[in-house]
Amino acid sequence: MKTLRWFNRNRFFSVVRIASAGTLIAAAVVSGIALAFTPNPPNNARLTNDAPGLGGYVSDYTLVTGIPYTDDVLTACSQSRGRQNEPAVAVDPRNKDVIVGSSNDYCPVFQSNGLLLGLGDVWLGYYRSEDGGVSFTSSLVPGYQGDQSLYAARAHVRTADSGDPVLAWDNHGRLFAGSESSTNPEKPTQTFGDVWVATFENPNGAGGATLNDGKEFKISVDVAEGSAAPNLLGKFHDKTAIEVDRTDGTCDGNVYFAWARFTGGGSNGFNSSIYFVRSTDHGRTFSSPMKLSQTVHDIQFPDIAVTGNGHVYVTYREFADVRSNTATDAIAYNASTDCGASFSQPHQVLTFEPYDPTDISVGGGVAGDCGDFDSACVSGYTFMRGGTQIRSTADQSDTVHDYLYVVYDPSIPGTEVPSGTTYGSIVSADLPEKYHQKVGSQSGIYFFRLDGATGAHTAPVLIDAQAKGLQRFPDVSVDQGSMHAIWWDSRFDTCYDPARPLGNCSDKKTVASLDAFSASGSTATLTWSLPSTRLSTFTSNPNWEQFGGRTVPFGGDYLYISSVGTFSYGVWTDWRNVVAGGDLREGGDSDADSADVHQCRTQNPDGSFTRDTCPWEGGLDQNIYGSTTP
Repeated sequence: MKTLRWFNRNRFFSVVRIASAGTLIAAAVVSGIALAFTPNPPNNARLTNDAPGLGGYVSDYTLVTGIPYTDDVLTACSQSRGRQNEPAVAVDPRNKDVIVGSSNDYCPVFQSNGLLLGLGDVWLGYYRSEDGGVSFTSSLVPGYQGDQSLYAARAHVRTADSGDPVLAWDNHGRLFAGSESSTNPEKPTQTFGDVWVATFENPNGAGGATLNDGKEFKISVDVAEGSAAPNLLGKFHDKTAIEVDRTDGTCDGNVYFAWARFTGGGSNGFNSSIYFVRSTDHGRTFSSPMKLSQTVHDIQFPDIAVTGNGHVYVTYREFADVRSNTATDAIAYNASTDCGASFSQPHQVLTFEPYDPTDISVGGGVAGDCGDFDSACVSGYTFMRGGTQIRSTADQSDTVHDYLYVVYDPSIPGTEVPSGTTYGSIVSADLPEKYHQKVGSQSGIYFFRLDGATGAHTAPVLIDAQAKGLQRFPDVSVDQGSMHAIWWDSRFDTCYDPARPLGNCSDKKTVASLDAFSASGSTATLTWSLPSTRLSTFTSNPNWEQFGGRTVPFGGDYLYISSVGTFSYGVWTDWRNVVAGGDLREGGDSDADSADVHQCRTQNPDGSFTRDTCPWEGGLDQNIYGSTTP
């Protein structure tokens, strides 16, 4: 979820930081891009209707009961034109018309005059479609600060802010939403770092009309608590994953949830391990957290796959680490053959050369994102964070094999080039020190099939090799023999160069550069449909300085796709609605990075500047969009 990163030896950490929005491409330019590249674009549905005239945000209590209810948070969210990122989505296996999405939703942060609303900074969105993803009703998961609906008492979590949403259905009309959380509402300077899971059910039970599946919020419970400490010190849980057994077997209905636990403040900085819990009573209670990565250190991005025989697999990225005797980054997994009650030791699958954009901060030290002022980097580039991650799934209809389908986004071997600056995309233990932070590369989406029972796997292949552009943030879904993948792609970046960050030109300006792409395939052949399909009808600039007081970009850490058979739906963070502007603190736009957003400030007699007094005028209008996918 979080927008501020501590970058430690190429590991990614984060905590909530309030900020501002991004800039929009001129309409004529956007239209030209859309017409040039997508003659027959897919439908793009907006999940986050936080602008006047779009229906606003509706309480889940009202969605279920029809009884009107609102509060200051829902009122603000209905018109704030705020920020949303890190989307999740899940298609109901009982009714493909029912699709639920989520995201880190910052809609309740500001009042219209720029003052803080004072009721939390970010919460989980709940966006519901009952027409197959053509349109969505926007809401929030109950339990947010300021929620006084009758459903608020069903939330048993102790946090003020929450994000990193992940979603999964069972076969009985229940939807499960997992999250990590941060701020202590009693002491906002402290971070809790809890993880929790919410359960939504059909208000008429499993036998009710499936159009009402996953509609009524029933409960949310903490599954592990962090420590109340400032700035992520102590225990902090992050990087969540969820899956449910839908096999109709002995483990059917089990809910599985995993995350990375960071331990900060020691002599080695932050260390991370993978933890796992399960629920055998539909999300009412969960087991005690189990550490899976007993012999592996510095790992992140867990994902969970359940095979057709009910076996559970947790995959994750292992960072190069001398304590694990790992010289390079790797993909690893743990296996359970007893419904998640116990797991094997970690198994390493393969190594790879990562794509982890980094730079040197003007204040010293390695930075994972760059912007202005304290967020500026020596190179002068402006870019959002993001590193190579691992996503995996299984086809629960396949009762014969323990096959996992894995995607990841590393550097493509042979594309390495000197960057000529302090920026680099490769930081690897096997590179000479003189090359650290100074090597650029091209990233691609690789795919392979893993046999979890034996550890054998197919050779990794690029889903859609391109001569230019970066491919980032993949996700994969497989059901009934049909494979579906989504990713971000910068093949239309007019300034693309492997020596520079995404969307950055040689003169340090930023440009529209990012689209969501998708492909489908068959488990029978393990081949993907080509050419891949461009989902987004507008190319976005992901580098608008919307966070950290309008000083640094942030687009989250992932995209999401969900499928039932051949039907699939994907969601992505999108900047098409952002309004551009200048930053008075820079003399209008003195750094000329084309990344400043609309904001309203005046200069005080002492030379300081006021806060942005017009956050609802579009500078912060980052949104979640979605589309059916091939």
